[in-house]
Amino acid sequence: MFKQLMMFILLSLLGYAMIVSDDFKVIGAGVAIFMVGMFFMEEGFKLFAGGMLESFLEKTTDTLSKAILSGFFVTSVVQSSSLVTVIAISFLSAGLIGLGQAIGIIFGSNIGTTTTAWIVALFGLKIKIAYLAMPMLVFGVTLRFNKHTVARGVGTVLLGLGFVFLGIGYMKEGFDTLKEGLDLAAFYVPGMWGIVIYILLGAVATIVIQSSSATMAIIITALASGQIVYLNALALAIGANIGTTVTAVMGAMTSNENGKRLAAAHVIFNVITALIAVIFIYQFADLVDTVAKMVGVAEDNYTMKLAMFHTLFNLIGVLVVSPFTAKMVVVLQRYFVPKNISLIRPKYLDDTVVAVPEAALAAMGKETQRLYDKAIKALTHGLLLHRHDVWSDRVMSEIVEQSRQRIPIDVDHYYRRHIKGLYGEIIKYSTMAQIHMDTRGQHRIYQYKLASRDIVEALKHVKELNKNILRYIRSDNPYIRREYNSIREKMGSLLREVERVRQKPNDILAATQIEIIRVEMQKMDILTNDHIDEMVRKDKIDTEMATSLINDSSYAYAISENLLEMATILWIEDPQIRGIELEEETEHEYS
Repeated sequence: MFKQLMMFILLSLLGYAMIVSDDFKVIGAGVAIFMVGMFFMEEGFKLFAGGMLESFLEKTTDTLSKAILSGFFVTSVVQSSSLVTVIAISFLSAGLIGLGQAIGIIFGSNIGTTTTAWIVALFGLKIKIAYLAMPMLVFGVTLRFNKHTVARGVGTVLLGLGFVFLGIGYMKEGFDTLKEGLDLAAFYVPGMWGIVIYILLGAVATIVIQSSSATMAIIITALASGQIVYLNALALAIGANIGTTVTAVMGAMTSNENGKRLAAAHVIFNVITALIAVIFIYQFADLVDTVAKMVGVAEDNYTMKLAMFHTLFNLIGVLVVSPFTAKMVVVLQRYFVPKNISLIRPKYLDDTVVAVPEAALAAMGKETQRLYDKAIKALTHGLLLHRHDVWSDRVMSEIVEQSRQRIPIDVDHYYRRHIKGLYGEIIKYSTMAQIHMDTRGQHRIYQYKLASRDIVEALKHVKELNKNILRYIRSDNPYIRREYNSIREKMGSLLREVERVRQKPNDILAATQIEIIRVEMQKMDILTNDHIDEMVRKDKIDTEMATSLINDSSYAYAISENLLEMATILWIEDPQIRGIELEEETEHEYS
């Protein structure tokens, strides 16, 4: 309700300002066009780069310094700190990077956002930028309708740049003509009070516009036209940095704990940086004058000096705060923890993660493994076995012989309580994730769906198998007891081998072992009927026992098929082993 009220007040004020001032119409239109351009640039880089941005960030963030440099580089290129933040949160949620690395990306992204000020100061105010925008818009629109993704991405980036330059041109024109009727520089407030007031104005402007880049563009164009004085522009730039923290906090309110941790780190960094900049603002100004003189910037070129100041105090903020990143991680992990987590909720998947293909694939794999981790308890207990025994080095036949006591577990209730909801969430998020992926990624997501289905089906088969295991495991008939112990032994050995494959993923020997187990289970399924018929003829078991044994042998074979397929998908990723299977499944899926 509060946000709706604030939006109504804002729109009313904007409407009134545009009615009373034609110049403000031009400035407002310039800001709007600039922000549309930023949006198109972000979308264009997503199309053009595909998964390259995600792959680059994943591979170049193994240390804090690399994470900072990567965050700076990517943000400078794509001109979107929000996109980089989304990737950082999604990678963190998917477990691809740690919290310290994600914080490093955010630190670097803060420096990267200052490149907008350099673009405006270097190009936007020295040439007829609106004319430069025209060919970009023409070529951008033409390429945007191309069938090829890369060409369409390049076209969208050009379209975005064109709108950005056009917006800067409108803002500059609006401030130039506004000065003829209203000189905002007359409202200059000297001293520290003036700095505080303009910091607040910069923060409010960024909160309203929801873009520090747009705020900086307004500040630089206003400074270039003489509507604000240099010292007030420095304060506005500091305020813009503070304003971005409010945007981050608002965005994190509906995010998971990873989003909240990064938002908190963002706030801590920007507040400390702003305090440093305010306390030493005059020293910063003197340092900028010195550096500007050294690199040949004119003494009265205040727009270039403002861009320098914006980069300088963010850079110093990183140098001051980054040594304390490890301590920050400890504090954030202590105070930002999920509360009342349902057992059926995903741990790695959320709306942020599924929007980033690289992170979505990793998260989907981990969530599917988590589904198996939850199912393994019911799988082993349904066989009257314990996990620590199954995964030990003891002889499986001895374990089976000694494990004849009923283990209290209602497989059906366990499925509804721990498995069904999580399985449904995996299917939901996999459907959402496929929208953002290329064909290869869609194939992999489809396989994770198959693996999840295999886990669920194996558990349902164990539920049926468990009924007769409980019935016959302590039977007076030694033959039927031996047959069910044999089934349990084979199932226990299968689970043990699956765990060994998990411990050595992508291992050729592990993959070979899976194929050996599959062949053995197929032979067992073929020989079962003859073996059962022979026992019936010799009166070792009655027909009721034979019927149960035939059905349960089928369940055991189905469980083995489910678990072997699941293990192959999750832990055998060698393209030479899985390539043919993948193509066949894909053709079947999309035919």
